Amino acid sequence: MLTFRRKLKLETERLTLRPPVHADFTPWSRLRQESRDFLTPWEPSWAQDHLSRKAFTNRVYWASRSINSGTALPVFLIRREDEALVGAITLDNIRRGPAQAGTLGYWIGERYARHGYMSEAIAAMVHQAFEKMGLSRIEAACLPENVASRGLLERSGFKYEGVAQSYLQINGRWRTHVLYAALRSDRRGRTSVG
Repeated sequence: MLTFRRKLKLETERLTLRPPVHADFTPWSRLRQESRDFLTPWEPSWAQDHLSRKAFTNRVYWASRSINSGTALPVFLIRREDEALVGAITLDNIRRGPAQAGTLGYWIGERYARHGYMSEAIAAMVHQAFEKMGLSRIEAACLPENVASRGLLERSGFKYEGVAQSYLQINGRWRTHVLYAALRSDRRGRTSVG
């Protein structure tokens, strides 16, 4: 089993994926604030103090504890050309033992959407999960009407698996989600017949 370390960095063609640090507060809070209208239809309701320094500090500590305990891998997406924070991706709810699975979640700032950054980040996270961490399954869920996220998951090799009724509270309401998964050895749809 791989033990995570806070120094973990994943590299893609244009991005560095690394855990959040306290110095990320200002770019994170600015990007979240300017992308609020873009993000809130798809996310759980923001707490009143969501953009506060204290809430961000708690987020950094949670990320460090989660990485060190192996329960989650939360990383920020940093564009290498200018060190801009473009979004975040988290492999959470990592389950070992017979499951060997985790759940993928992500967000991107509005101005960075539709530039392929999240595709790069998902590919890096899937590689990390399957090849470095030995996971067998990565799950993801999104709202049925979130066409952009559904397309992103499908282009990233995730396959539709079904519907979960009242899966998460999004923007203050219990919402049904569509479920996707990527498998390390994906044999869905294949048979041993001739």
